[in-house]
Amino acid sequence: MALLHATSGERIALQRGDDDIAHFTSVALTKTEHMELIRLVLPKGRSMPEHKVDGEMTLQCLEGEIAFDAHGRTTILRPSELVYLAGGEPHAVRALQDSVALLTILLPHRRGGERTDHPLGSGK
Repeated sequence: MALLHATSGERIALQRGDDDIAHFTSVALTKTEHMELIRLVLPKGRSMPEHKVDGEMTLQCLEGEIAFDAHGRTTILRPSELVYLAGGEPHAVRALQDSVALLTILLPHRRGGERTDHPLGSGK
């Protein structure tokens, strides 16, 4: 079954359901040629090893507490805080508490239509 993404003007609920943490249900909310929005659900102790994406990104903590490693330092994100990261910068993420975040990735254009997406994104 294909994942349905939100369309322009459609309301998107960011709060997780009661079982999201238990089932690690991160989901791509919408994806266009230029941008991808992902609701990232991370149970306490879950991590994403160091990786990088070509496009600029922001990670906004909605619930919980998230450690964001980039530029040789760790930034702790709590609800209503976000971090911006330039494209191509290596980074890692780990949940210090059960956490939900909004990940926004600006997708760069590539010659030949190729681009690198986030490991949790919906792909091409």
